[in-house]
Amino acid sequence: MSHSKKREEKNCLNCNAQVIGQYCHICGQENIEPKESVLHLVNHFFQDITHFDGKFFSTLGLLIRRPGFLSAEYARGRRASYLNPIRMYLFTSAIFFIIFFMFFKIDKEVLTENSTINGKTLGIVDAMDSTGFADFTRNINRGEKKLDVPMTRMEFKKYYDSAIENSGIHFTSNLYQSRAEYDSLQKAGKVNDNWLVRKLTYKQIDANQQFSKNPRQAFSNIGEILLHKLPQMLFISLPLVALLLKLLYVRRKEFYYTDHGIFTIHLYIFIFIALLFSFGLTKLYSEVNWRMITVLRNMLTFVIFFYAYKAMRNFYGQGRAKTISKFFLLIILFAVVVSILFSSFLLFSIFNL
Repeated sequence: MSHSKKREEKNCLNCNAQVIGQYCHICGQENIEPKESVLHLVNHFFQDITHFDGKFFSTLGLLIRRPGFLSAEYARGRRASYLNPIRMYLFTSAIFFIIFFMFFKIDKEVLTENSTINGKTLGIVDAMDSTGFADFTRNINRGEKKLDVPMTRMEFKKYYDSAIENSGIHFTSNLYQSRAEYDSLQKAGKVNDNWLVRKLTYKQIDANQQFSKNPRQAFSNIGEILLHKLPQMLFISLPLVALLLKLLYVRRKEFYYTDHGIFTIHLYIFIFIALLFSFGLTKLYSEVNWRMITVLRNMLTFVIFFYAYKAMRNFYGQGRAKTISKFFLLIILFAVVVSILFSSFLLFSIFNL
């Protein structure tokens, strides 16, 4: 309840309905004087912040400790005591991606072949400190063997250059040297491509001209576009995962599509929280290089999978065998959905080079 002065008039300033008591029974607005002091605004701001924090952390605690509980409460209609799941998702995902982009960023200058920083020429092999670089290259395949030893920077440079060369992606072509040449062949009737093929051919010609001398720059640009499209990719995957759950539990008529959607939102929030812990462990490992931290990170991956299984069992109320079978089927279908989304966004990234 606000501490502002109560209005003597009984008409609601928002909807003009007759107000009985403190709040309008039509729109819920409090019947107080619209003029507010600066002190009241500051006080109201801190009340809202502390109210949000309290509800957020209490809801988050239940989300972590009791998998599937919040989704079940929402489906039963018990919602006022908990933070709205969509609001919670937006807040959590915002924090997650702020930290994510601090940990993972593609430096175009570092990924190009002849970039310079402070007058020193750098390549991809100089992008990490020695500890991070050793951890990154420790388990890279070398021919038919996989050795548990890190590469030297010179070894990794040879490996990286070879991988690009053998990737099958080339930015040189003798088919068309320019758009003008391609358009002239189209007008002469020697080429009869449809609209889509023409657009793709234009992109190939542009890529040939822009990246033929430096394919690393193309990989850098594609990676940067993909990285910054990750929030959209995850957001689009939300209704698709909910649809998969709807299909897996199609005989459970008591669950509506929105129930599956709320369950998916809560699951994503937990994954965001778990990954934030993983980022923290990664940062700690780069500082102290304790092998136990690697074990903890691997355990955290297991915790995410176990949490998802437990949440499904608690929310949908089926036995262990049915839940496990549907859980693994969900993982397979989710991998297919992610592959399709990733391929679509990859094509989008290539098209927007």
